[in-house]
Amino acid sequence: MDKIAVISDIHGNIPALESVLNDIKNKGIKRIFCLGDLAGKGPSSDIAIDMIRENCEVVVKGNWDYFISEQNDREMLLYHRNKIGEDRINYLKSLPIYKEFYLSGKLVRICHASPFDVMFRVYKTAEDDMAIKLFQGTKENSDEADIIGYGDIHDAYLKNFRGKTIFNVGSVGNPLDITEASYAVIEGEYENIEKSSYSISLVRVPYDIEKSVEQARKSNMPDLEYYIKELRTGEYRGK
Repeated sequence: MDKIAVISDIHGNIPALESVLNDIKNKGIKRIFCLGDLAGKGPSSDIAIDMIRENCEVVVKGNWDYFISEQNDREMLLYHRNKIGEDRINYLKSLPIYKEFYLSGKLVRICHASPFDVMFRVYKTAEDDMAIKLFQGTKENSDEADIIGYGDIHDAYLKNFRGKTIFNVGSVGNPLDITEASYAVIEGEYENIEKSSYSISLVRVPYDIEKSVEQARKSNMPDLEYYIKELRTGEYRGK
């Protein structure tokens, strides 16, 4: 059986990312996929991008990765663009928006928000008619997916419906459900079209939130107090 760790939404939070990578290593998992939002919100987008490039076999693009690499009309975006530099900006631009593979006979698609658009947001509370749209075929493959894994909403969950499975890995660096880093582990026969057993589990990892707060304060980053409140409370600033 193959094990794959699926992480997402790092948002420049290095203490959280280090804790998750250590947990993955302690579990003996060698293959890591990242579902985007490496950069933005937190103070260390540059370091996060470098760590993800070094440790992850697959990386897809998130909405913040798109904003930072393609736009420069806001103070926060300019802050991160200036910090990460041209090479990392080009790396973010080059990322695909989804990856698909077979796992124990199931067609799995992983993405940040959807396989079609990094801005298409499906919340945990979405009606089934909204969530089922994520399973539709793509331009490259008209087959419907059996399993969808995504990030974006910073709220981890797993749901089976209409004969399909959807899971959200939550957020490593900016969780907005509980104040612990989150990721998923999927286990099965990787790239095998023959049906066999498989599993999906959600993992929570405590990390040093106050160390992340200290790093943010030292960075003099924009939107500092909003970011600190999210880390400490798990409550989205837009509520």
